[in-house]
Amino acid sequence: MRSIYPQLFSVLFVFTCLQLNQLTEGCTCAPSHPQDAYCNSDIVIRAKVVGKKLVKDGPFGTMQYTVKQMKMYKGFDKIQHVQHIYTVASESLCGVKFDVNKYQYLITGRVFEGKFYTGLCNFIEKWERLSLSQKKGFNHRYQLGCGCRIKPCYYLPCFVASKNECLWTDMLSHFGHPGYQSRHYSCVQQKEGYCSWYRGMTSRDKTIINATDP
Repeated sequence: MRSIYPQLFSVLFVFTCLQLNQLTEGCTCAPSHPQDAYCNSDIVIRAKVVGKKLVKDGPFGTMQYTVKQMKMYKGFDKIQHVQHIYTVASESLCGVKFDVNKYQYLITGRVFEGKFYTGLCNFIEKWERLSLSQKKGFNHRYQLGCGCRIKPCYYLPCFVASKNECLWTDMLSHFGHPGYQSRHYSCVQQKEGYCSWYRGMTSRDKTIINATDP
């Protein structure tokens, strides 16, 4: 009878090579406007990381971060109060590393089996680095624009295809986040039914611009 061990060894060798190849590849994420990050996330919170623990070892391990939640902007129906955040332990697999007991973070992510997961392809930023418009956006303004679509423009010419689109041109001059539109504008629906970029500063300085500007 012919031995199956050589075949099994070959399969295991190929599988191991594939795993190692994945580990050596870096994490690649498509650019995302903060408003899209808000609208596409299950959970959006501001929190301070107060502890961390490796809960699953190995190349595909999981890191658990304990957080002190300061404010929840989205996700009340998913998790009442976030105490732990989970991410892949390896940065090459898009896992994120937080500084413990240093900063407050704005963190977005998804819920899976009752747990809050995030990674490098989610929007994560130190709270102090957010612009005033971004803070207002996460607080209430981005929610108003979830029915709109932000259309990325990677090269000219670019055009909107429908009245619910805003043309996002940060990639042309700033190579994505944190470009000018990302930091200062939200895409919201107007009374006329179309979507356009909106910059809200003070009651004396509110600017509505069309879908192709800035």
